[in-house]
Amino acid sequence: MTEPQGTPQATGLREIARLAGVSHQTVSRVLNGHPNIRPATRDKVMAVVNEQNYRPSRVARALATRRHDRIGVVVDGATQIGPASTLRAIEAAAYARDYTISTLTASREGTPIRDAVSHLVDHGVDGLIAIAPRTETIRELLGDPGELPVVVINADAPQGRSTVSVDQAAGSRLAMDHLLSLGHRVIMHIAGPRDWAEGRAREAAWRESLVAAGLPVRPALVGDWTADRGYALAAQVAATPDCTAVFAANDQMALGLIHGLHEAGLRVPEDVSVVGFDDLAESAHYLPPLTTVRQDFEALGTASVTALLERIHHPGEAAKATRIPARLVLRKSTTQPRA
Repeated sequence: MTEPQGTPQATGLREIARLAGVSHQTVSRVLNGHPNIRPATRDKVMAVVNEQNYRPSRVARALATRRHDRIGVVVDGATQIGPASTLRAIEAAAYARDYTISTLTASREGTPIRDAVSHLVDHGVDGLIAIAPRTETIRELLGDPGELPVVVINADAPQGRSTVSVDQAAGSRLAMDHLLSLGHRVIMHIAGPRDWAEGRAREAAWRESLVAAGLPVRPALVGDWTADRGYALAAQVAATPDCTAVFAANDQMALGLIHGLHEAGLRVPEDVSVVGFDDLAESAHYLPPLTTVRQDFEALGTASVTALLERIHHPGEAAKATRIPARLVLRKSTTQPRA
């Protein structure tokens, strides 16, 4: 028995397809505004959609505006704290603006970057936010997205792309200025991976701060963002007796470093002061509580969604670069150097 026309139904795509005499993939493409659909086919499908009252308000709006109120997000490095926290913030900001999110994780080991972008475009998104911390991601991701509005969360994106990022250099200088003001003169650095823009920016600011102060620059110890790597590198810090402070490029490596220094018989901060970067929720509960640089991921997500909607609604405007300020959070892991 057929329900009366005009009442909302839970009619699926396959039922719409059966009534219209097309495949359910064709129905999906019509509803998502795919350009490669013949007008006659589109009209036939939409006649059934309207007859069956299948999500009439959203479908009508999509057809009238050629928009779907959907943002695509492609994420590289989704297992890391920064990208994962940024994604959650984007989801919250999009929800507040009545937009839905379609997300795909891309990586060297899994889905290729361009395949992820193509998939999102084919399924109907109004624009794309790329959480792209690695240089390789930028090259692959932004080769040819066509006319789709794109916002990149990475300050190193090419000109002509709107970018949003936390000011990594300024945040790192806050950490270094703090250590220098305490009187530290040999400050080592546990850097992030060299193919991450954030890691390179933090390392560069550490080096520039030492040079500006006329202090020696020891080789950076290259990490991989994990606490295990920070723990392993603690041995090299402990083997440098004149080192009195370490700026770690993230809180997780700082956690491992503190553990490793403790096992080497060095106290934090009495023997070695430690500063991290990110301000994880757990950082206040390290032993000792960690002095660190806070990244405002909520502000980053909100700014990214705002920037993309500006690109969607005002496509002719010039691309913009938005920087979110970082903040130093003082706790118990830093003090004046030992005599």
